[in-house]
Amino acid sequence: MSKKALTHLKKHCKTLKSAIDSAGKLAPPQHFTGDVYYDLLRSIAFQQLHASAATKIFDRFLLLFEEAYPYPDQILALEISDLRAVGFSNQKSNYIKNIAQFAVEKNLSLINWDKMDDREIIEFLCVIKGVGVWTVEMVLMSSLQRPDVFPLGDYGIQQAIIKLFGLGEIKGAALKKKMVEIAEPWKPYRTLASRYLWYWFDQNKS
Repeated sequence: MSKKALTHLKKHCKTLKSAIDSAGKLAPPQHFTGDVYYDLLRSIAFQQLHASAATKIFDRFLLLFEEAYPYPDQILALEISDLRAVGFSNQKSNYIKNIAQFAVEKNLSLINWDKMDDREIIEFLCVIKGVGVWTVEMVLMSSLQRPDVFPLGDYGIQQAIIKLFGLGEIKGAALKKKMVEIAEPWKPYRTLASRYLWYWFDQNKS
């Protein structure tokens, strides 16, 4: 964690400072490898599932491969039934294959992500059916360690800001517009701010 980033957030937003002080020290991000292709697959596995269930499914998925790494050509050689057998839904099985196909067509392993900004990466990867903005934002924040990602559509972020800033009556597009305004002073460290919001929300759900 950057001391400069933390100092900036506390200085520019008293409400966020109180949440940061309340939350305490953050644990380092877990389970992301820096391998965008692999982490996209893992993110699909974790969509709309409890972490423990998703972990079991993804671990069974990795056992399908000799090196415990799901190379794109090996995924494409599998049947949907093979993916269903480890616990993926039919929809997620197709999404997994879509990512593998895209990885082959675009040579993902050769891409220099440092030459692309966040918006370019979102537009590039969201072409894959099954990969949405939120999924790419999670990859940007964790795999690529981008410092200024603010996932507007994330439930936990929305609920944390509603609770911290007293926005209970605002919904939909108006809520997102207000969230953008609130987070403006957090730039260029909105990734760290988001991590604190998640952590604070987990501690204050009741």
